[in-house]
Amino acid sequence: MASNMVRTMIQHARKHPGLVPQFFFIVLGMGGASLYLARLARGPHVIWDKTNNPEPWNQLSPTYQQKLVAVSTDYKSLKKEGPDF
Repeated sequence: MASNMVRTMIQHARKHPGLVPQFFFIVLGMGGASLYLARLARGPHVIWDKTNNPEPWNQLSPTYQQKLVAVSTDYKSLKKEGPDF
């Protein structure tokens, strides 16, 4: 069924060359969304195997910042691993 859809897209692209950029950006968007979904599925808050490690978030250090911005965190008191500039 997927090969039939690809064949139809190729036939439409041959008849209407203006559709080629549209097909390109649709495929690019679907690929990017798939990669982003795979990236989200590999995060530390996702549980795939409940038998070996039912609570993986307990293994994270207290200084692990999961969000982009944490309002209540005092960043000056956190331990730094890099040099002071």
